[in-house]
Amino acid sequence: MMRKKELLTYALLFLVIVFFAAIRFRLRNIPLERDEGEYAYVGQLMLQGIPPYKLAYSMKLPGTAAAYAVVTALLGQTPAAIHLGLLLVNAATTLLVYMLAVRLSGRLAGLVAAASYALLSTSFSVLGFAAHATHFVAFSAIAGILLLLKTVETRRAWQLFASGFLLGVSFLMKQPGIAFAIFGGLYLLKREWPYLINWKGLVSRVGLFLAAVLLPFALTCLVLFVAGVFRNFWFWVFTYAGEYASEVSVSDGVQIFTKIFPTILAPAIGVWIIAALGITTLWWRDNRSCAGFIGGFLLCSFLAVCPGLFFREHYFILMLPAAALLAGIAIDSATRLLARTRRGLAFSAIPVLLFAVVFSYSVFQQRASLFALDPLQACQELYDDNPFPEALVIANYIDAHSSANEQLAVLGSEPEIYFYAKRRSATGFIYVYGLMEQQKYSFEMQKQMISEIQSTRPQFVVAVNSPLSWLPRVGSPQALSFSAWANSYLGSQYELVAITDRVDGHLEYHWDDEARAYHPRSQNTVGIFRRKG
Repeated sequence: MMRKKELLTYALLFLVIVFFAAIRFRLRNIPLERDEGEYAYVGQLMLQGIPPYKLAYSMKLPGTAAAYAVVTALLGQTPAAIHLGLLLVNAATTLLVYMLAVRLSGRLAGLVAAASYALLSTSFSVLGFAAHATHFVAFSAIAGILLLLKTVETRRAWQLFASGFLLGVSFLMKQPGIAFAIFGGLYLLKREWPYLINWKGLVSRVGLFLAAVLLPFALTCLVLFVAGVFRNFWFWVFTYAGEYASEVSVSDGVQIFTKIFPTILAPAIGVWIIAALGITTLWWRDNRSCAGFIGGFLLCSFLAVCPGLFFREHYFILMLPAAALLAGIAIDSATRLLARTRRGLAFSAIPVLLFAVVFSYSVFQQRASLFALDPLQACQELYDDNPFPEALVIANYIDAHSSANEQLAVLGSEPEIYFYAKRRSATGFIYVYGLMEQQKYSFEMQKQMISEIQSTRPQFVVAVNSPLSWLPRVGSPQALSFSAWANSYLGSQYELVAITDRVDGHLEYHWDDEARAYHPRSQNTVGIFRRKG
C-alpha cells in the first residue's frame, strides 16, 4: 500500500505540473515568433508531402519541424495548438526531471527538481512560452539519460538501444543535442569498465549504444537523399552553419554571456543560488556516488549552450534540467544533514521551508507575466518591436485575396507569415539574415533568392522594414546590394496595397489608397505588395 509521504509527493508533483500548465494554457494564443514560424511552416510542408530544405532553407536539423508536424496534425495549424503541444512536452519533461532526481537522490530531491524546472522553463527570461527546439532537445535528452541510468543496472539491451536512440533524437531536434549524446556515451563507458572481463563486452555494449545514437541521423539522411534534397540539407546544416557559427569571436562571446546570464538568473535568483549550493554537495554529502554523473551532466549542459557563442536566451533552456537537479540535491542533502542533529525533526524542515519561500517569491516576482498580461501584451513584453502580432493580420489579408495555389514571397525573416497564410514560399530563403552577413556565400545567396522570386512572380510580396528582421550591417555592401534590387523590383512590378506601422507602441493598419498615401512614422513597418496587372 502506498505510504502517506509518497501520496503527498505525488499530489504536490501533480499540483506543480497543473499549475504551470494552467499558466501556459492561459497564454496559448501568443503569436508565433520567427523560430516557431520556421518550424511550423516546414512542418506544414511536410504534412503536404514536401521535404525539408526544398521550399524552406534552414541550418537547423529537421527533428523539431517533424515534431511540429505531428502536433499540428493532431491539434490544428494554429499558434494555440503549437503552444498546447509545448505545454504537453514541458509537463512531460518536468515529470522526467522528477524521475531522474528520484533515482539520484530520492523523492524530496525529485519534487524540488521538478518544481524548479517547471518554474525556470516557464520564465520570460528564457523565452519559455515559445516552442523552441531546446524544449524538445531537453525532453528527449532527459528521457534518454533516464533510460541510460536504468540500463547500467538492469543491463538490458533494449533499454540501452532506446537510450541511445532518444539521445540521437535530441541531436536531431537541434545540433547542440549532441552534447547530451556525448555525455551519455562517456557515462556508459565509465560504468561499463569495471564489469568487463574482455574487450568484446565493451565493444558490443558501447557499439550498440553508438549505433542507436547515430540511427535517427542516418535515417534522416537516407530519407532526404531519396527525396532529392540531401545536397541542400548538407549545405545549410553543415557548410553554411559552420560559417555562421564562426561569426562571433571568443572575446565577443564572453561579453555576450556576461551581459545575458544575469538576466537569465534574475526572475528566479533564489532557485539558482540553491542550485549553485547544490554543486558543493557533490563533495560533502554522504552518498557521493552520483557526483561524477551530476558534474558531467552540468558540464555537458553548459557546453550545449555554447555553440556559436551567441548565448541567446532560449539556449539556456538546455541548462535548466541540470540546474533543477542541483537544486533538488541541495535541498535533499541539507535536509538529511540537519536530520542528524539534536533537534533533527524540527531542523530538517528548514531547507524545505526555505525552498518553498524562494519558489513562492519567484512566482510572485513574475506575477505580471504569468497572471496579468494577455497574449498580445506578453508578445510585446517578450519581443518588443518584432512584427509578430501583425504577421497574423497580414497573412489573413493574403489568404482572403489570393487563391490557395498562389505562392508568396516575404522579404524579411518572418516565416510565420507563410504558415499563417497557408501559402508556399516563392523562394527557399525564409530567412534573410544570411544574405546580410559578411560571409563568403552572402552574394551568391542574394542572387539565388532574386532568381527564385523573379522566376516565380508571386502575386503578393511582403516587405518587412524592421531592423530585427534583417540585422543589416550599416553601410555593408550586402545590405546595399539587396536593398537596391528590392526597391527597383517592387517599384516596377508591384503596387502597395497595405502597410502596418508601430506608433508609440501601438499597431496601425492602412489599406489600399490610404496605404499608398501614408508616410511611415517609425522604422518598423511591413508592406504588402500586389503584382501589377
